Amino acid sequence: MSANTAEKIIRMANQIAMFMETKPHEEGLAGLANHINDFWEPRMRTQLFALLDQGGAGLRPLVIEAAGRIRRPQAA
Repeated sequence: MSANTAEKIIRMANQIAMFMETKPHEEGLAGLANHINDFWEPRMRTQLFALLDQGGAGLRPLVIEAAGRIRRPQAA
């Protein structure tokens, strides 16, 4: 994944997290995971998990915490 692609994925995930952080914690956590599951294509989720698997540098804590609720795409 290019650095530019990683930056875009981080920015997008963090924007969702910032919005969800205005809600009660459990609601925000569920909302973040649901949004990514519903609207991000598998390729984008694969890129997000690549970042998470490398430690999640740059991602907001809510994104990291929600990772267990986000569907990991199956390997092709």
